[in-house]
Amino acid sequence: VPQVQPRAEELSELYRELSQHPGLSAACLGPDLTTQYGGKYCSLHTEWSQRDLARAENIKFCRQYLIFHDGASIVYSGPAGTCSEIKDELLSRESPSGMLKAVLRKVPGKEKEKEKQFLEVWDQNRKVKSIDLTALDKHGSVYDDDQFGCLAWSHSETHLLYVAEKKRPKAESFFQSKAPELGTSDEDTGHPKKEDAPIKVGSPHPGSAGGWLCGCGADQTVPQGEQFVYHEDWGETLSTRSVPVLCVLDIEGNSISVLEGIPEHLSPGQAFWSPEDTGVVFVGWWHDPFRLGLRHCTNRRSALFYVDLTGGRCELLSEDTKAVWSPRLSPDGCRIVYLENNVLGPHQQCSRLRMYDWYTKHTSTVLEAVPRQAWGAFPGIYCGALPGMCWAADSRRILLDTAQRSQQDVFVVDTATGTTTSLTADSPQGSWSVLTIDRDLLVARFSTPSCPPMLKVAVLPAAGHEAQTHWICLQDAPPVPGISWGIRTLQPPPGQEHPQYGGLDFDAILMRPSEGPAGQKPPLVVMPHGKSLSPPHCTPARQCHPLLLLPFAGGPHSVFTAGWMLYPAALCRVGFAVLLVNYRGSLGFGQDSVASLPGNVGTQDVHDVQLCVERVLQEEMLDASRVALVGGSHGGFLACHLIGQFPDTYRACVVRNPVVNIASMVATTDIPDWCLTETGLPYKPDALPDPAQWTEMLHKSPIRYVDRVRVPVLLMLGEDDRRVPPKQGLEYYRALKARGVPTRLLWYPGNNHALAGVEAEADGFMNMALWLLKHLQC
Repeated sequence: VPQVQPRAEELSELYRELSQHPGLSAACLGPDLTTQYGGKYCSLHTEWSQRDLARAENIKFCRQYLIFHDGASIVYSGPAGTCSEIKDELLSRESPSGMLKAVLRKVPGKEKEKEKQFLEVWDQNRKVKSIDLTALDKHGSVYDDDQFGCLAWSHSETHLLYVAEKKRPKAESFFQSKAPELGTSDEDTGHPKKEDAPIKVGSPHPGSAGGWLCGCGADQTVPQGEQFVYHEDWGETLSTRSVPVLCVLDIEGNSISVLEGIPEHLSPGQAFWSPEDTGVVFVGWWHDPFRLGLRHCTNRRSALFYVDLTGGRCELLSEDTKAVWSPRLSPDGCRIVYLENNVLGPHQQCSRLRMYDWYTKHTSTVLEAVPRQAWGAFPGIYCGALPGMCWAADSRRILLDTAQRSQQDVFVVDTATGTTTSLTADSPQGSWSVLTIDRDLLVARFSTPSCPPMLKVAVLPAAGHEAQTHWICLQDAPPVPGISWGIRTLQPPPGQEHPQYGGLDFDAILMRPSEGPAGQKPPLVVMPHGKSLSPPHCTPARQCHPLLLLPFAGGPHSVFTAGWMLYPAALCRVGFAVLLVNYRGSLGFGQDSVASLPGNVGTQDVHDVQLCVERVLQEEMLDASRVALVGGSHGGFLACHLIGQFPDTYRACVVRNPVVNIASMVATTDIPDWCLTETGLPYKPDALPDPAQWTEMLHKSPIRYVDRVRVPVLLMLGEDDRRVPPKQGLEYYRALKARGVPTRLLWYPGNNHALAGVEAEADGFMNMALWLLKHLQC
């Protein structure tokens, strides 16, 4: 007996209920204080994000806690006061002593004025500084992204370091009227006044005309005819990032200076002060011959650099033929750890952990990439960044989280020996993330497919005893009723084994309604992943806003981990079983799995998903006559392949910003290397595809099978998508319409690849759910 179709009002109420579960985005521990009885305690500041459907925006709010501890264990912990919303904060960062806090804030302009940015300094009692960066006009907007952005205190707590867009001279038309050149003052003719002197962090380099910290603004001459010159940017979500510069605020002198001397072929970011404040360490990305999309692409050529403010030199600290990111300085100032990948190839890979010794100048490899994941062994590093605070107090061990097949676990790494120990091996299955560690107090986030994020705290045990870590739940989140889930492992049949990487297996997470009419088989929604949109770790500057979305963007090298995801949970509550497939090529299964997929997209990944669907339909009480596909980006690519290659299995399809035709995408995307790499072809910036390569890209694309598609298709496209431009979806829409296939297209202005706007996300769920209910005849 088919279920009664829920009305739109009931669906919207369900979505409203589940979307109110907040996401935990950041945590910061205050300094230790001593009670009158000798006990120690500290404050814990946490930041959360939540959808406000009425305001159609994501709001950020803070919760405060107190943690009493004796250095070895937590004696007591609990909340302190109620939540309060955080307004207009872009970045924030506590000083090393914990006595000061820096905040970058946006302030709406009055009447027709543009939005302003202020850099504020707070002590424990009040705001002590508020500097109008927009009025000073030394640079463009400050970067608040987690790719380049930083907000770093000097160790002396007298200077702040951040990244901003380079000031661009105002251009004039060739026909701009000129003011008469009379004997007037500089003020009358609008000539800029004399600039501030550079700040004195160190003595300027001899002969450098003012040193490495330059207070100069843009060139005084106004260029003509350059209003419409094209300026490259860094692609998806970074379209306003073109030429980043490192900037320093002298807190006492209230002066802003731009750091000069960065080689012109580099874009700097992720910067921090070197030991003893002698200079600045930063990651520099090559942008020659042109910029490629950087978001979710940990394979772009980059290296670690040091700018010496006393000697005036820029020094290379790492290899310059790799991709590096996420540098973190140890508490004792002696070592820097960072992540490293090979240049080009898959956008996400199993990363190496490298360490640079500041005083011996020696670089060592702490952890190599792991070829095969073995049960019970360290799976390798698969993460967008290290936690902003990741070092233990001993300056020897670091904390990180990584995908371990279809889970995410926390590990401690001994940088001296390379040994790894899981801190969550004996904990419940799910998804763990490190938020911060300070003085060996560890703060983490935990969730499961049926349980929204909760806050966990622990004390890191002494070296050798880490497996005894005892987690305490500080902020509980009760499980959502009506959802059961489990992880299953599958082995491809002999005919589908990879000739070079045989023996690989893969996983799937099956969620199903645990309530419903007895004996009734629920319909199945199949979701292959794209690239993960799980929130990156908050850098020392970034306060992340996890949207708890599905991993829809990009791919295919990503993974579903067993954590909270809004869409699958909501579909499960509606009455659907949901199958989340981590096909071969997913992260968390070893580098061999990643390497097995390029050249085999459209076949290996498609067959893995189909095998999983057929196996689940055989082994579970599910309705094989009511199966649908939902996917975005590479997940949409797979969904479109599956309804073309296996048209008899599926009854409906919903895709968001899908890759449809790799051959037509290569000339319009911000990641043209992806199109060639995943097709199995070499990428060179100066090479154009030949006819055989165009044919291969088309051959591996779902558009090839469009004549076999019969199921109704709902398309959702972001107007501002730079990764998979919306013309991909339009191409598929027109091909389906021309063949009489029932098709509907939703177009979301102001949304990019993730369709992460609150309004677009909510509307997308409603249309998806109603489409599935209608065409599966629920």
